[in-house]
Amino acid sequence: MAGHLREIGLFAELTDDQLAWLAATAEHRYLADGEVLFHDGEPAEHFHVLLDGELVVTKLVDGREELLTRHTTRPRPGDDHDGKPAVAHRFTGELPLLTGGGYLATATAAGPTALLSLAKPAFLDMLVCCPSVARVLLPVLAWRITSSEVQARNRATVTALGTLAAGLAHELNNPAAAVAGAAHDLDPAVDRLIGTAQTWGRVAGRGEQDALRALAARIDRTSPAHETDPLGLADAEDELADWAAEHGATRPAALATALAERGLDRRWLAERTAALRPATLPQALDHLAAVLEVRSLTEQLKAAGPRISALVAATRDYANLDRAPEQELSLTDGLEATLAVLRPKLRGVRVVRDYGPDVPAVRGRPSELNQVWTNLVDNAVDAMAGAGTLTLRTRREGGCVAVEVGDTGPGIPAETVPRIFEPFYTTKDVGKGTGLGLHLSYRIVTRRHHGSITVRSGPDGTRMVVRIPVEGSRQPAACQEGPSS
Repeated sequence: MAGHLREIGLFAELTDDQLAWLAATAEHRYLADGEVLFHDGEPAEHFHVLLDGELVVTKLVDGREELLTRHTTRPRPGDDHDGKPAVAHRFTGELPLLTGGGYLATATAAGPTALLSLAKPAFLDMLVCCPSVARVLLPVLAWRITSSEVQARNRATVTALGTLAAGLAHELNNPAAAVAGAAHDLDPAVDRLIGTAQTWGRVAGRGEQDALRALAARIDRTSPAHETDPLGLADAEDELADWAAEHGATRPAALATALAERGLDRRWLAERTAALRPATLPQALDHLAAVLEVRSLTEQLKAAGPRISALVAATRDYANLDRAPEQELSLTDGLEATLAVLRPKLRGVRVVRDYGPDVPAVRGRPSELNQVWTNLVDNAVDAMAGAGTLTLRTRREGGCVAVEVGDTGPGIPAETVPRIFEPFYTTKDVGKGTGLGLHLSYRIVTRRHHGSITVRSGPDGTRMVVRIPVEGSRQPAACQEGPSS
């Protein structure tokens, strides 16, 4: 056994006595195909050394089982992803033992698998008594943390794109439906307008044509009523339709709807058409109905177009397409773009904006900061279970700009506040998060932008405060604070 252990890179420099101690202290384990070695979130009690076979390491993220890596004694092409060291295949479980937490993923045997399992006290003794093990293990530990951050960042990017796509699709639904509906109705409406215009032109005198043109313009300038009673509106439409039908209109309902929505009634229409001859009134009413219908459809298109453009602009600002990595940027614009993207999730949330009047632009990377705002807002909404008050504040503090994201949730337990920025630490249930969202946000703010991020939490809610130097990397110490206060 000692000779077999020496073939594993982790133990290559151990003495015979150390190998003998290891073989006698460790527990030999054999797993059948599909048998689980440890579960995600389960208290970590052992360090595992792979002797023969394969372990598949997976993690449940937002209800999906994701493959993180494979540990195998028979590597295949692709098993060295992200520059994975060869020796990293031969052991697992060291990180939660060193940090004092649960396993960070689930390990399952793929085929018959043989292992040595070392209890936590023996594992810590090994690190102290066998410095060569620590020299091999620590670089692998560093690689695993970096690899996990890269995977989490990629996952966050995919999630953000999914959120962006879902939010954009949801928000585009109404204006897109309006465009589609108006475009569908416009062709027959234009045909009717052409037909009524030809008929009206044949029967109307010059004075009547001028009078109807003025009437249509007056109706067009009349805004819809500020308040409408559904029953009163229906009664007004019925009266207008009856009057128009009595006077020979072939499409009385369309005319009645257009007038009633503007608060105009039967008496008003009768007075405004009194100058027209009874013989030409039916053609006048039909032409007026066609004119109002086409104008209504074009107004729908005009209203929907800017809404779609605004949504596309918000999406562009959020994703920062075609922009330099670092530039002058408005933190307020980034917050607003984030709110636009997350609007479907904010449906039950009251949003309070308190943006300072003297907040300057800062130098930074917009897409990265938008990911920070997304993490903070998303966490705040989750903490409030989708119902409460989300407060966004910006203010200038000396050489930096402070952005505060506050919620009215139950707060973070005092004993966990110092750990919330640690990698892999999460207060969410297993499968609900990776424990890297706040850690990545912390790195983006502190390392990429030389700022700080702090948390203040109590029973009445939580406030996350991000401080970014106005001059970016040219003021690296302007906004530095501890991770919590």
